[in-house]
Amino acid sequence: MDVEDDTDVLRSERDWHAWANTRQLRPNPLPEATTLRAALRNAVGDPTIPTPKAPTGTVQVVLGSAGPELRAVDVCGAVLAAASRLVTLDEWPRVKICPADTCRWAFYDRSRNRSRTWCAMRVCGNRQKARNWRARGTNPDPQDP
Repeated sequence: MDVEDDTDVLRSERDWHAWANTRQLRPNPLPEATTLRAALRNAVGDPTIPTPKAPTGTVQVVLGSAGPELRAVDVCGAVLAAASRLVTLDEWPRVKICPADTCRWAFYDRSRNRSRTWCAMRVCGNRQKARNWRARGTNPDPQDP
C-alpha cells in the first residue's frame, strides 16, 4: 500500500493476483490477505486497527544444507515466515507505523538506536515539523513577547 500514490495491491483481485504471480507465489484469497495485513499492523502497534481474527498461511520447514529453513507455499505464508524471521532475529521492534494521520505506512527502522519515528523524514516528518512550527506562531522564541 502506498498512501502517497493511492495504490494498494489488495484493492482488487486482479491487482492482488498480478502482484503474487510476479513473485512466483500462490495468492491467498483476497480477504485472507487483507486480514493478515490488518493483523500484522495491529501486532506492530497501529492503534487504528482492531484485533482481527488470527490469519494463516502455508509454510514448510525444510532441512537444507545450511540447516532448517522456512519455505512459503503462498503469499500469506511468505509474509508470516518473514515476520517470524524478524522475531527470531529480535528485529520485530524495528517494524513501526508512521504516526502521520495521512500516512500510517509500516516501515522498517534501520537507525542504529532504533529511534526513527517517521516513514520518511523528508515527507511525513517535515510536514509534521512544519505544522508544529505554524501552530507555535511565527515567533521562533516562545519566551520573547
